[in-house]
Amino acid sequence: MSPSPAAPWLLCWQGLLASEATSRLRKLLPQLAGGMLCALLLVLPMATRTGLGLLIAACGLLWLVWGLATPPVQRPLGAINGWLLLYVAIAVLATGLSPVPAAAAKGLLKLLSYLGVYALMRRLLEGAPQWWNRLLAALLLGQLITAVIGLRQLYAPIEDLALWADPNSVADGTRRIYSTLGNPNLLAGYLVPILPLAVIGLLRWQGVWPKLLALGSLGCGLAAALLSYSRGGWIGLLLALGSLGLLLLLRQSRRLGPLWGKLLPPLVITAVVVALVLAAIKVEPLRIRLTSMLAGRGDSSNNFRINVWLAALEMIQARPWIGIGPGNSAFNLIYPLYQQPGYTALSAYSVPLELAVETGIPGLLAATGLLLSSLRLGLQQLQRDLALSLPALGAAAAVIGLAGHGVVDTIFFRPEVQITGWFALATLGAARQLR
Repeated sequence: MSPSPAAPWLLCWQGLLASEATSRLRKLLPQLAGGMLCALLLVLPMATRTGLGLLIAACGLLWLVWGLATPPVQRPLGAINGWLLLYVAIAVLATGLSPVPAAAAKGLLKLLSYLGVYALMRRLLEGAPQWWNRLLAALLLGQLITAVIGLRQLYAPIEDLALWADPNSVADGTRRIYSTLGNPNLLAGYLVPILPLAVIGLLRWQGVWPKLLALGSLGCGLAAALLSYSRGGWIGLLLALGSLGLLLLLRQSRRLGPLWGKLLPPLVITAVVVALVLAAIKVEPLRIRLTSMLAGRGDSSNNFRINVWLAALEMIQARPWIGIGPGNSAFNLIYPLYQQPGYTALSAYSVPLELAVETGIPGLLAATGLLLSSLRLGLQQLQRDLALSLPALGAAAAVIGLAGHGVVDTIFFRPEVQITGWFALATLGAARQLR
């Protein structure tokens, strides 16, 4: 069976193996895809890098098989897919022109493998949106286990916790949990996009056990994020949950009278801001950690990041239009040429700077277009009541949280965080296609 002549030319390869012999396989593919994605989301914070790599590769391979066995569906490309394809094209060009092409090729391959997971999620949710609940349940179960393990570290010996040992830091001595992830900042980054989705599960799911899963994940996750003492994670979490609350208020206000529809959002926002200010003033550990943000170079972590950012800006100035190529391998080879003495780094510690370093200003603009398009799609769901309209609001909040955290850290590029980001984008893209 040949593909539909009306299908986009990018999908001309789909359906090449479609026949009566593969009809049974096509019926099984949604279950296979759903089961594999559930397994991936469940073990994200616990699996080894090798295990995650195999699962990610298997997802991409399954998407390829699904495409070959199924004729393409005639539908618009969509803003998210369009920006993603543009970024991939820029990344391919950056790889070809990279001063370290072999290292950049590794980064490009990693990017394509993540896109395989996104493509499989998107295809599954477009054809069977009921799988969203199951994917979220797997994600929340893995997050709950991770948060509980992290909270139990509070009862471990002090030496088993991550400490601020630098006496020059205003946060010296702060004890931080890290759970199975080995890094408090990574733990917080992992939690940032999940917690707004947990709120959606709590609102959306019926039955005692599903609600208990969502509530337990939300409560334990909030406690773990707080006790990670990750300043970037707190910023991302505040933006994620704050934007979700605002979106839900705007959605609910259309069901209220004209007066309350206008008054309720600003009243609630004011109450939340007052509560946060009081917590920052009265709770000593929070006050100390937040004070460190304002210490400038007087805080060791701030000083380290500032020096890395300055070096990253020099890298961008040297190759502003095409970058050095994607991936941390290319960064690790080029960064030593620009680093300040004593400030080695594995990344630019800022997602916008990292994107500009890897793929130049065009890559950064493409990523910005992807972000803005994602938020626009989320806002479009405020007035809709379809299968994925409420999940799309949670996904938009997750994207906002990731963007906020990404300004001051590059935790997003770790698979434990990035896969959840692709889940959010797949949710937004699939919600757009539903009618």
